[in-house]
Amino acid sequence: MIIKNTKSLCPECGKPLDAEVYSEDGKVLIKKTCNEHGEFVNTYWSNDEIYNKINEYEPSVTAVENPCIEDTAACPSNCGLCSKHESSTVLGLIDVTNRCNLRCPICFANAAASGRLYEPTQDEIRQMLRNLRNLKPHPTPAIQYAGGEPTVRNDIVELVKMAKEEGFTHVQIATNGLRLARKENLAQELKDAGLNTIYLAFDGVTPEPYIHNRGKDLLPQKIAAIENCKKANLGVVLVPTLVKGVNDHQVGDIIDFAFDHRENIYGVNFQPVSFAGRTPADQVEEQRITIPDFIQIVEDQTDGQVKTTDFYPPSSVEPVANFIGALDDEKPRVTLNCHQHCGIATYVFRDNVDDEEILIPINRFINVDLLFEKLSGYSERLIEGGFGIKKRVLAGATKDLPKLINSKETPSYLDIKKVLLNVFTKRSYDALGDFSKNAMLIACMHFMDPFNFDEDRVKKCVIHYATPDGRIIPFCTMNSMYRENVEEKFSTPLKSKK
Repeated sequence: MIIKNTKSLCPECGKPLDAEVYSEDGKVLIKKTCNEHGEFVNTYWSNDEIYNKINEYEPSVTAVENPCIEDTAACPSNCGLCSKHESSTVLGLIDVTNRCNLRCPICFANAAASGRLYEPTQDEIRQMLRNLRNLKPHPTPAIQYAGGEPTVRNDIVELVKMAKEEGFTHVQIATNGLRLARKENLAQELKDAGLNTIYLAFDGVTPEPYIHNRGKDLLPQKIAAIENCKKANLGVVLVPTLVKGVNDHQVGDIIDFAFDHRENIYGVNFQPVSFAGRTPADQVEEQRITIPDFIQIVEDQTDGQVKTTDFYPPSSVEPVANFIGALDDEKPRVTLNCHQHCGIATYVFRDNVDDEEILIPINRFINVDLLFEKLSGYSERLIEGGFGIKKRVLAGATKDLPKLINSKETPSYLDIKKVLLNVFTKRSYDALGDFSKNAMLIACMHFMDPFNFDEDRVKKCVIHYATPDGRIIPFCTMNSMYRENVEEKFSTPLKSKK
């Protein structure tokens, strides 16, 4: 059955192609034909029932009011952002170097392999930060420095300070952690500069996944990096690159590891391998893990404590942002209104019951769907206005919230009513932190590659690269189409670098 028509890419030449997304034998597939390289049929989602269920959370459209480039070509041939883009930038990315202290067999950025040095100056980086902050109506709130390996830059601490100076609420670094492990004081220096989170590549709890994915056993360095971050009170999110047959059997173990180090590990964001850059593409279907595969793996490896039905797409939390924005007399805030098929997540708590550690997803003790429904209703009332409307709405929320809570399933250490009231009434970063410190975010972002590329998803991308030429490019088009040209344009041959 045909689900939709879209645009995709030829995996061989990268040319945009008409594509068809359809269901067959319980799966969702994507098919396109290149005149030169023939027909390609690839898995889009491995379960069409879950695909259709997630469609209930289609996000709103909040396009930027000041696109960076003219809308002069068909999507995705003119990214930058253009007026066709349907979402704001929630997380900006800046590749601060293409140097790396590893040569991973899988690397969507193809770091340290071009024979050229791409390393924007501090002035160029500041301008890219400003370009992200100048987007309207929503300045980009969060920034991630990436690469390559960003910590190989000697001025990485200064770059963190710069991001804070330019107004970013949240600053994080995507890193392999090697320098954090070797240089004990680096985590503290980054924390003092204003860094909020280390986004740490973490492929498993045994040597084997690192040997396959990274070329060597890096587990001791990962643990050392986490310990150094803990000493600095610096938060960590683990980022496993999942490859079927390599580390998908360790998903449950990675979640357990995160809980065992919960003092400073706040989440695990699993990323199924993207077949771009220098990631081998000769076994796409054999190694592909889609979102339905991931949530089934979680259910199986947590013995059913976290079920497939406990996960929600990021777009589902729009009512939270809209409610807080309405309380603050603002337009709806920038929110995770990415395409509903881009990712999935849940918050999980761990508790000791009868001397046994158990996992408790948030929707076990909060009626999440009813909460979203209530918040949407509160937002409508706030927008309509009236005498003392904020006090009346907050009074109603205070009365309604206990009705959404199943106290029998609530973790024994958690005053969830108090936490929720603080998040919605204080509306501060600290209040949200009080919630997240007790929870573990278990998430999966499935970035696209030329095989499963879907223009509809690109138009609603909320994770965007800023480039030195002033463009702001969606993540999946950057890594599937634009990276090589951007780096070549703004790089120098390594031999000419003094």
